[in-house]
Amino acid sequence: MDSLDDGFCIIGQDELEEIKEALSTQDMTTAVSKIKDVLEQQDRVELNIAVTGESGSGKSTFVNAFRGLGDEDEGSAKTGPVETTMKQEVYHHPKYDNVKVWDLPGIGTPNFKADEYLKEVQFERYDFFIIIASDRFRECHTKLATEIMKMGKKFYFVRSKIDSNIDAEKRKKSFDQGKTLNTIREDCIKELTKIGIENPVVFLISCFELGKYDFNLLEEMMEKELPQHKRHVLMLAIPNITLEINERKKKALEENIPRVALLSAGLATIPLPGLSVFADLAIVNNEVQRYYSAFGLDDPSLQMLCERSGKTIEELKNVMKSPLHLGINPTTIISLLGAASLYVSENAVEYVCSLVPILGTVVAGGMSYLTISKMLKKALDELAEDAKNVLMASLETEV
Repeated sequence: MDSLDDGFCIIGQDELEEIKEALSTQDMTTAVSKIKDVLEQQDRVELNIAVTGESGSGKSTFVNAFRGLGDEDEGSAKTGPVETTMKQEVYHHPKYDNVKVWDLPGIGTPNFKADEYLKEVQFERYDFFIIIASDRFRECHTKLATEIMKMGKKFYFVRSKIDSNIDAEKRKKSFDQGKTLNTIREDCIKELTKIGIENPVVFLISCFELGKYDFNLLEEMMEKELPQHKRHVLMLAIPNITLEINERKKKALEENIPRVALLSAGLATIPLPGLSVFADLAIVNNEVQRYYSAFGLDDPSLQMLCERSGKTIEELKNVMKSPLHLGINPTTIISLLGAASLYVSENAVEYVCSLVPILGTVVAGGMSYLTISKMLKKALDELAEDAKNVLMASLETEV
């Protein structure tokens, strides 16, 4: 049971036995704590992202936007027209403490030495680097990229403040946004090629309108190049700001359902009446809470979305159709099956089956696995649809 796809293990045999023991002795508090701990193991996998670039390029604003914060929100990185980062500063994700975004000191001084800079900021701690330029990419950017490559790390070139370029070009009668973006991208690629980078890829970003331009492409590239377990963490932490990201979050969470259902299947084999029901409610409750957080459907996230979109929280909640948006409790969780009586009868059969040696435990575990899988899939479908509706409502503008 402790072997899962891609070699990523979330349920160890020792942990499962500890939960079984707590349940069998009716120590409900310990059981709930251990179940929650097992399910949160993957969220303790650290992801460290380094953001660097010249002074004034928008590094700190990107750090904030990546974490779903505005420049004036509590916990945001300091921003300003001059360099505000004199040493590397770590900023934890507001929902996922294991996700750390590092705001590194500016590069580009006359005496800049990329190798010394990377040693000073302890390059080995980062999973990848975001290299930001707000105008032209210069030699300092390529020196840094070259050293990062030598050290076997990934990096991504980001051209920031695209919104300012678009606003300036809009004044022209011949304005075409697609052509403007292509011109900027091609110019960046030409600059980087000229100063020594082969086949560079550049992502065009507006930190104030993160859902526009190339952020989807950047997120997709980062996700693809991370190890499986860190990929999952990144996907949960990315702000839910585009329909594409919403769909990828759903896919990542859906891939986790078999792992969660396995835990339920293991616990279903304990021959004590009611304990499977109790354990399953704890498991489902914990996982649905994760869905809320990942999709930004919790009240603090909705409030921040209201501030950015000009909508009221009532307007956003009005487009949420899942019964779960009224709150997570045993009644709404059980309603995911369509009828509470069906859930109770299935768990009664689980108890009888678990009394039968060997075959019984297989049947009981199998039924629990299917039950939990069905509940979580239904919850995920509903909440992903709610998140999609909320996102679309937030993007609507009044005529």
